[in-house]
Amino acid sequence: MNWPTSDLSSDAMHEFRVQVGPAAFRIGSQWKRPLDQLAELYRDYPVPEIPDYTVRLESVSLLRRFVRPSVAINGDYMLPDAAPLPLAQGLLAAEMAMNLQMALGWRRHLLLHASAVEKDGKALIMTGQSGSGKSTLAAMLGHRGWRFMGDEFVLVDLDSGDAVPFPRLISLKNQAIGAMLATALDGRFGPLMPATPKGDIRHLVPPSDAIAHMARPAKPALLLFPSFGFDPAVRDVAPSEVFMRLTQASTNYVALGERGFTTLTRFVQTVPARAIDYRDGIEAEALVNQLWAECA
Repeated sequence: MNWPTSDLSSDAMHEFRVQVGPAAFRIGSQWKRPLDQLAELYRDYPVPEIPDYTVRLESVSLLRRFVRPSVAINGDYMLPDAAPLPLAQGLLAAEMAMNLQMALGWRRHLLLHASAVEKDGKALIMTGQSGSGKSTLAAMLGHRGWRFMGDEFVLVDLDSGDAVPFPRLISLKNQAIGAMLATALDGRFGPLMPATPKGDIRHLVPPSDAIAHMARPAKPALLLFPSFGFDPAVRDVAPSEVFMRLTQASTNYVALGERGFTTLTRFVQTVPARAIDYRDGIEAEALVNQLWAECA
């Protein structure tokens, strides 16, 4: 797919800036279209003056800027072997690049690859492998009386242990797209991007309260390891297993050294953990409400 030549009118980089939680991003692109999409979806977010990170969406070659445009994901932090994406998936490339900057460069908090929601000043944190349903579950709860805090990273304060919001766009995959279209009836959705490396993807803008209160932390009160597609069940998780799984879920635990160890140890010692299995959103919400009443 080729974009109109108006998107390619200058050698200068187009620019977009956005603040998500404590992190500020500047995204530059040789094409205007992906940044127009970002500007529409992030229109309610603050615009920072000084970015923490710079992301660049650039063509892999001069020819591939115009013919079958191909987007290389570059920035302050990069993966040299990262495969480029077609320009039709430029929005996804920008989101992936923003996440990459956090994963490789952020040191102000302990980063957990997890989703989180908040109620009454307390945070429910969910982590697991891709396909476990943590993002969809957080998105659903965010439209059912909880405050959405994030679906990609949970930032744990190194001093207080609080969970700090990082409410970027919610990345919905495959079946989750239809589920959230039925749940978030007033939600704002980005374009459908079929056949990406992660399947069909569509972004959902977090609810307005998530954006308005993204500087408001919450005290972790419950950790869940969800698994989608199994008969409903609840299991205890031993602290030793929790610690091991969270070190695997953190992208900067090793880089933080002793502070990372201290922060994670405190988290494991103070936050109850459970594993849950569920077949659909109704079962998941019932299990969450049950465990929240018991543990939080």
